[in-house]
Amino acid sequence: MIMRPGLRKFALAVHLTFSVGWIGSVVAYLALGVSAVTSQGAEMVRTAWVGMELIGWSVIVPLALASNLTGLVMALGTPWGLFRHYWVLITFVLTVAITVVLLEHIPDVSSLAEMVRRADDADLAGGLGGDLFHAGGGLLVLLVITVLNVYKPRGMTRYGWRKQYEQRKMS
Repeated sequence: MIMRPGLRKFALAVHLTFSVGWIGSVVAYLALGVSAVTSQGAEMVRTAWVGMELIGWSVIVPLALASNLTGLVMALGTPWGLFRHYWVLITFVLTVAITVVLLEHIPDVSSLAEMVRRADDADLAGGLGGDLFHAGGGLLVLLVITVLNVYKPRGMTRYGWRKQYEQRKMS
């Protein structure tokens, strides 16, 4: 079922809000990760990890899930479809994949945040390390997804070609 233009624009605005929010929250998470790596002070390291846990569970996870859901609604409710064009399918697969990685990784962030809450200041002096790999990789994938959605490279799947042929045959 294809959405009407007004509903489609509303759904697109909601999807873009969640997606851009996801990117922005990952940037904030990455900034905290850099602070955890570069800081020499125990309080800053502790604060960075607690902040990463808070942003992860309270902002990034909900935005990732909402972006997945609204992306699926956009794919199924517009002429683009989910399986007709490679760029839509690749975008969806990448979004689901980084969400799975996020959901598997965020409990580790909680464990490290709990560890730094209990650690002595002397143990945290000189830094603990940050979570730059996951945040940086996630941000890179989100930016690739954004570029795919803006440029919409040509290329239809076999399913897309078949559906297009069927529609032309019926007209």
